[in-house]
Amino acid sequence: MSHVGVGPRAVMRSVAFLTAGVLAVPALAGCTSEDPSGKPLAERDVAAAARTSVSDGGTLRWAVDSVPDTLNAFQSDADATTTRVAQAVLPSMFRMDETGSPVRNPDYLESAEVVDTEPKQVVVYKLNQQAVWSDGREIGAADFAAQWRALSGKDSAYWTARNAGYDRIEKIERGASDLEVKVTFSRPYADWKALFTPLYPKDVTGTPDAFNDGARRALKVSAGPFAVKKVDTKGDQVVLTGNPRWWGEPAKLDQIVLRAVPRDERVSELVAGKLDLAEIDPETADEVGLAAGPPRDATGTPLMGPGGSPAAGAQGRSAAEALRSWAVANGSDEEAAEEEVLAREERREAEAKARRRQQALSGFEVRKSLEPAYTQLALNGADGPLADERVRRAVARALDREKLAEAVLKPLGLPAEPVGSHLALSGQPAYADGSGALGEQNAKEARALLADAGWVPGGPVKKKDGEEAAGAEKDKKDEEEKDGKDEKKSEGDDDGTYIVGEDNKNTDGKNTDGRNEGDRNDDDGGGDDAKDGADRESGEKHSSGKNTAQGGAPGAYAPKGTAAPAGAAAAPLAKDGKALTLRFVLPSGPGSETLRTVADRITDMLKEIGIGTEVSKVPDESYFKDHIAAGEYDLALYSWPASAFPATDARPIYAKPVPAADGSLNVAQNYTRVGTDQVDQLFDRAMTTLDQKEARGLLRKADSRIWAAAGSVPLYQRPQLVAARENLANAGAFGFETPVYEDMGFLKKGAHGSRPSAPASSSPSS
Repeated sequence: MSHVGVGPRAVMRSVAFLTAGVLAVPALAGCTSEDPSGKPLAERDVAAAARTSVSDGGTLRWAVDSVPDTLNAFQSDADATTTRVAQAVLPSMFRMDETGSPVRNPDYLESAEVVDTEPKQVVVYKLNQQAVWSDGREIGAADFAAQWRALSGKDSAYWTARNAGYDRIEKIERGASDLEVKVTFSRPYADWKALFTPLYPKDVTGTPDAFNDGARRALKVSAGPFAVKKVDTKGDQVVLTGNPRWWGEPAKLDQIVLRAVPRDERVSELVAGKLDLAEIDPETADEVGLAAGPPRDATGTPLMGPGGSPAAGAQGRSAAEALRSWAVANGSDEEAAEEEVLAREERREAEAKARRRQQALSGFEVRKSLEPAYTQLALNGADGPLADERVRRAVARALDREKLAEAVLKPLGLPAEPVGSHLALSGQPAYADGSGALGEQNAKEARALLADAGWVPGGPVKKKDGEEAAGAEKDKKDEEEKDGKDEKKSEGDDDGTYIVGEDNKNTDGKNTDGRNEGDRNDDDGGGDDAKDGADRESGEKHSSGKNTAQGGAPGAYAPKGTAAPAGAAAAPLAKDGKALTLRFVLPSGPGSETLRTVADRITDMLKEIGIGTEVSKVPDESYFKDHIAAGEYDLALYSWPASAFPATDARPIYAKPVPAADGSLNVAQNYTRVGTDQVDQLFDRAMTTLDQKEARGLLRKADSRIWAAAGSVPLYQRPQLVAARENLANAGAFGFETPVYEDMGFLKKGAHGSRPSAPASSSPSS
C-alpha cells in the first residue's frame, strides 16, 4: 500500500497521507547563476516509440489498486483510478510535461491567456474547433460555466471535495465566438491553469443530482481518445474503448482494461499472462529484472543485488552443496540417503516451477523512474514532546537524509538524492533546496537543542524506593554533588563537551557551523532584489550542494553556548521523570516493507541522540484515517504528490490550524498540526501574483519557513517501478508527464521502443 495521494489536483490532496517567534528568511532568488530548480532526477521510462512503429488494435490489461467508487474526480472519494479514467476520456486544458509544468493541450485548446488584469483578471480560452463531446455537441462556454457553478462553493447541494480557484471566478461567458470562453476573476488567481482539468460535460455538472450521482458508475458523455464502456464491480475492472467521435490522433489500442489487482498478487497475474502493465514492489522488480536478463542497448539496467551483481536466484545452490547432496544420497547411511533423495526430488520440482515462472516473466521488463511524489517523516506538533519546536528540530537534524534516500533508491539503480523542498520536486519551476533553513544533519547540535529544551541524560524515569527520577528532577542534586567533585582542568584540556557555536573546534578540524552573520531582515519582496549573501541567510544551498549557512532561521539551532552533554550519544533522555520516547506509527500490510525499513533506520538515528521510539504497526485500512488524520501518532511516514500548482494545492497541507466553531481544531490537511501565520501569508501572496518569477520566490521563502518549523521532513522521491510487456510502447514509468493514451500500443514486429540510459552511479556518503 503506497499511502500517497495521487488523485487529480482538483481533489483534496490525500495520502494513500505552532512555532514561536518570527523566522527571518530573506529573499532567495538571484543568488547563483544556476537555476535552483535543477532538472528532474530521473527521466520517464515508457519505451517511447513513434506511432508508425505501433500496431493498430489490441487490449492493454493494466493493473490498478481499485475499481473507483466514483468517476467524478471532484468528489472526496475519487482515487488514482478515477484520475486515470478522467485522463483518458475527458478534456484537459493543460497537461504536465517532463518537468511537471503545465503545458497547453492542443487537442482542446488553440490558446489560453490572460488578456486583462485591471480592473479584473480576465482569461480567454480559444477552443479547438474540432473538439466535441461524444454525443456530437461542441465543447463550449456552457460546460465551463456549469463546472464553475458546481465547484464554486456557493451551492452546498453539490458534494464537492474542494473549490480552490473556482471560488475566485466572478463570471463565465461566451467570447467573440462559440469557440471562445471568457473567464473573469473576482480576485487575481496565479494558478488559473489548474482549472477545468478535467472538464466534465454540463450533463454531469449542471444540477446537484447529476453531479452527486450521475457520474459515479458511468460517464455517458465523454470527449477523449477513449470512452467508458463499463465499470464492472463484480469483475473488478473498468473497461475503456475507443471513442469514435475523437478528432485527434486515433487510439492505437482497441481497449484498455483497468484491473484491480492487489500489489502482492500482481506477480502471479503477470506469470499467468493476465496483465501487460503493473506497478510493482522492489521484490517483484528484482524477480522480473532477473528473468528478463541483460538489457538491450541503453535500455536501463536490471535491478542489482549487493556489490553490483545480480541477486542470487531462490533455488541457486553452490557446487559444494550439490556435491554434498550427491554424496549423502549415494552414501552408506540408508535413512539419510532416503531423506536426501526425497529432498532432491522436492528441489527439482521447485526448480522446475521456478524455471517456468522465470520463463513466463522473461517477456516483461522493469521500467523505472521516480514518481511525482515524495515520502516524508511527519512530526505531530499538537502535544507531547514534539509540541516544542526545539525537540522537532532536534529530531529533524538527527536524520541523515542522504543515507535514507540511498537505502531506498540506490539498490533500484535510481538517483539517490534527498528531497530539498516541501512544495516541489527537482526539475519543477518552484523547486529550490531550502533545507538549509533547518540545518544539515548534526547529532551534536540535535543533542544541544534537546538539552536546551530540558531533556537530559538520566537514570530511572520514575521514582522508586531508593531511586531518583531522571531529568530535571534529578538535576539539582547532581549539581550539588558535582560542586564537590569537579577539578580544575588545565588550559587547553577538552572534556568532550560540545558547545553550540564552537563547531570549529571539532576534532576533524572542519568548521561544521557554517553560520554567516549578517543582516537578517525579513524582506518578502520578489527575487530580483536579493542582496549578496541572501542564499546564506535563507539557508538555500548553492548549486554545488554544499550548505553555506547554519540555517538562517532563529531557533533552528540551540542558543550559542548551550552544551550538549558529553558522552551522551546513546544515553536515553528524560525530563521531569519521564523518558523522551516517541510513538512511531507504521502500516503493517504488504507493500509497506520499504517504509518499515526506513523507520528502522530513523529509529537508530534518533537513538544516537537519546530519543527512544515505540513502533506501532497498524492495519493499512486504519493507518491514515484512524492515526494520521486523527493525530494519534508522534512520528509517521507517508507521502504527498507533487503539484504543478503548489500555491493552491500545498496551502491546505501547511496552513496554520484554526479553532472550529465546535471548539475542535480545524487542521484541513495539515496532519502535523504545525503552521505559522507567515507561511499562510506567503502562500496567499503567491496565489495572487501573476508574475511567475515573483511567485516562485514567495513559494521558496514559504518552504524555508516550513523547514524551520520542522513539522515534516521530506526524505526521498518515491521510486516508480513498473513491469511492462517488452513489446508494449509508450507506457510504463511516466515520471512527471501525463500519459498520452492514444499513443499506447504494442510494437510492430522488429520495432523497438526507446528507453533512458542507466543513471550514473553515485558513490556512497562517507
